[in-house]
Amino acid sequence: MNTKVTNVKKSPMKEILLKLPRFDFATYAPLIALLILIAFSAFASEHFLVPRNITNVLRQVSYTGIIALGMTFVIIAGGIDLSVGSMVALVGTLTILLVNWLGDGWWPVVLAMSAAVVIGGGLGAINGVVITRGRVAAFIATLATMSIFRSITLYISDAGEVVSTNSNYADIGGGYFLGIPFPVWTFLILAVGFHILLKHTAYGRHVCAVGSNSKVASYSAINVRRVYFVTFVIAGATVGIASVLLTSRLNSVSPSDAGLFYELDAIAAVVIGGTALSGGRGTIWGTVIGAIILGIINNMLNLLGVSPYLQGTVKGLVILIAVLAQFKGDR
Repeated sequence: MNTKVTNVKKSPMKEILLKLPRFDFATYAPLIALLILIAFSAFASEHFLVPRNITNVLRQVSYTGIIALGMTFVIIAGGIDLSVGSMVALVGTLTILLVNWLGDGWWPVVLAMSAAVVIGGGLGAINGVVITRGRVAAFIATLATMSIFRSITLYISDAGEVVSTNSNYADIGGGYFLGIPFPVWTFLILAVGFHILLKHTAYGRHVCAVGSNSKVASYSAINVRRVYFVTFVIAGATVGIASVLLTSRLNSVSPSDAGLFYELDAIAAVVIGGTALSGGRGTIWGTVIGAIILGIINNMLNLLGVSPYLQGTVKGLVILIAVLAQFKGDR
């Protein structure tokens, strides 16, 4: 029996379309959402695109955004850190007490800033040790340290506001360079550095591997405990940086209110930016975009006169939509 094979000739246009790179909508979804939000905000309020308003939005975003950068590593590795808000209060209080004890001038400020990063990293290390060595779930461990850190802060400050007496300390968070606030520059520089760490180093690949499947990662000679531990240290160090910028901007810290709900904003920024809560994948620039989206939403709600009691509802809906979109994308 003879079988006749016929060659189906493809049209030139179809061949061109097949050769074009496939557009991954999930990758660019946060950026598309940001552009749509900016266009809507500019249409909804004439005050949105005012340079001073944009600067204020970016400044407010930078504090939680810096924390979200560290949180990105934790979540990609398959963990979560609920203690970062309380950690902001504790590190900020200790930093101001230290700078007041060291006296006036720039050297006390520099030493106190360095100490803040070390203290933040140390508190993150405590979380890491409890989770990796104590084998406690990250959610439970950081929920416990969230309460512990806030309690210690209230104790050492007698639940009262701690004010800086150093005349130079306020220049850190309140200064400008080329018309852009220092916190915004810090946020962008850290984003570049962390992007390189995540995407262009062996450690970054190990973080993604651990988050995807920790057992397979261990079979690949990756020290899973160490990789997971370091993510919490990174998160703690970013908290130290953010606490310095925040407390120096205010030149004081309120132990009961400082960093309140920062953990929710940081996690929301990471999730909105496309990082999977199940771990294994995510990007630093997605987190940056997610933080900016949250900042614009908060700003627009204020400009439009929406009741502050309803603003949490809007933020919660945005988080739910982002998580649902991830869930459908994974399926």
